[in-house]
Amino acid sequence: MTKQKMTMGLIVGNRGFFPDHLAKTGREEMLRVLESAGVDVVSLTPDQSKYGAVETREESRRCAELFKKNRERIDGVIVTLPNFGEERAIADTLRLADLRVPVLIQATPDEPAKMSIAARRDSFCGKMSACNNLKQYGIPYSITTLHTESPDSPEFARDLEWFSAVCRVVKGFRNLRVGAIGARPAAFNTVRYSEKILEANGISIETLDLSEVLGRIARMKDNDDVAQAKLAAIKQYADSSNVPAPALLKMAKLGAVIDQWMAATEVGISAVQCWTSLEENLGVVPCTVMSMMSNELLSSACEVDICGVLGMHALRLASGTPSALLDWNNNYGSDPNKAVCFHCSNLPKHFFREVKMDYQAIIAGTVGKENTFGTCVGVVKPGKMSYARFSTDDTSGKVRGYVGEGAFTDDPLNTFGGAGVVEIPHMQKLLHYICENGFEHHVAANLSTVSSAVHEAAIRYLGWNMYWHQN
Repeated sequence: MTKQKMTMGLIVGNRGFFPDHLAKTGREEMLRVLESAGVDVVSLTPDQSKYGAVETREESRRCAELFKKNRERIDGVIVTLPNFGEERAIADTLRLADLRVPVLIQATPDEPAKMSIAARRDSFCGKMSACNNLKQYGIPYSITTLHTESPDSPEFARDLEWFSAVCRVVKGFRNLRVGAIGARPAAFNTVRYSEKILEANGISIETLDLSEVLGRIARMKDNDDVAQAKLAAIKQYADSSNVPAPALLKMAKLGAVIDQWMAATEVGISAVQCWTSLEENLGVVPCTVMSMMSNELLSSACEVDICGVLGMHALRLASGTPSALLDWNNNYGSDPNKAVCFHCSNLPKHFFREVKMDYQAIIAGTVGKENTFGTCVGVVKPGKMSYARFSTDDTSGKVRGYVGEGAFTDDPLNTFGGAGVVEIPHMQKLLHYICENGFEHHVAANLSTVSSAVHEAAIRYLGWNMYWHQN
């Protein structure tokens, strides 16, 4: 999986009675670092302002106009302070540009041997003034791990990667359209959500009734190009040797219908009804179709869990890799920091050591084994893991949630569906938080360590109420 190329607006701070040659060399250094990291940069040139920095009101206006012309390209803004910097010019630039993207404040450290009037930066102090002004202006911003750190330092390299993830999450939720395919299963009150709260946060829900899906499938011929193309993709995706051919064709038609509808309605992610309408009325489960979508970074959650797929989407945006939706499902022996995460399952194959297609063991006894083919069965491979859950809170009118990190372990697990043992430090504290605050039993997971970026994006830029379960 490859992460999308980022474009950053760059503001170089300068204050004239400090050594302004530092603005020149500081800009050049930051440009080199960003370009070597594969980041495109939108910045004033030395022809457009003194050293390509901002200090005067006119330079702020010029930089803001440049940013506005590149509004659709810019994912975030980096403010670099090679000297103290003119805090008003920085704040004015961001206010005038009105990009509403994440902002990172970086200050370059002084060197003890270069503290003369000709070489002293004072950016240690200037960063506080810049942040103070942004707070006064009501402009949200992020800060680097260390108060001062050089652009070419390992610390800034890590902060740049983190900030890029924050930017991807914020941009990925802007004007997001989510597909709700089918109605919430009657037995799952736990996945209720407020469509109006999400709309107020710029997230629109596009609904599709299962009757329409089934009708379109019924009208699709077996030899239609889209059905055959999907059938070939399904066979290539996972071992389907144990699955009857008629079931594979039904899955292919289901996948083709969903693909066509998502493209026509400009829906990027989805949540699908399963229990037990599709089994009874179509004769397959949608798991493989959903697994394929998630594996292609088009996150798809079961049981019409709209807020669940939002968590999947956030983790996917931050990491650039597929997410899954899992149940916090079982204890693992007597270890208080381990649990079994499980679904029956539509996990993307990115999660598995090995995966095969089979029948859905849980509901086979209710609707018949022959109507439940299409699950992705396997054990989750060991490795790092980030998790996230979002939920709408009608009493506060807010989106809330929690994030954290742990790891999938190599502990033995003999079960069905898709499952893995997860280990999370202080897990009992997390479980108490989930239960005390009435969160759902579903959680989004990703094989990464991006919880900090998701938390920063959600709490600082999306304005959501978040708990970060830190290790």
